[in-house]
Amino acid sequence: MTNKVSPSTLSDARFRLPPGYAPFMTSLLLSIFMCAFVSLVSTIKSEGITSDLLGAWLSAWLISWLLAFPVVLVVMPIVRRLVRLICRPV
Repeated sequence: MTNKVSPSTLSDARFRLPPGYAPFMTSLLLSIFMCAFVSLVSTIKSEGITSDLLGAWLSAWLISWLLAFPVVLVVMPIVRRLVRLICRPV
């Protein structure tokens, strides 16, 4: 049995980024999802569920993401080193 991936599986390899972009993409996606979730919870807590929730949430998310993404880029290498110190190697 072979483990070949057909072009229709997942996405076409031509449109995928090289492996060197993985740390950047991890930071980008992590900051997007975490800021979205945290800002939604904070917005609902401060303003409640109102008709203006979407606009207030998107505004809060954008501001928090613009701050969080550069912080994640700087902090992620430090966190990886700390995790290597705390956890036993595989």
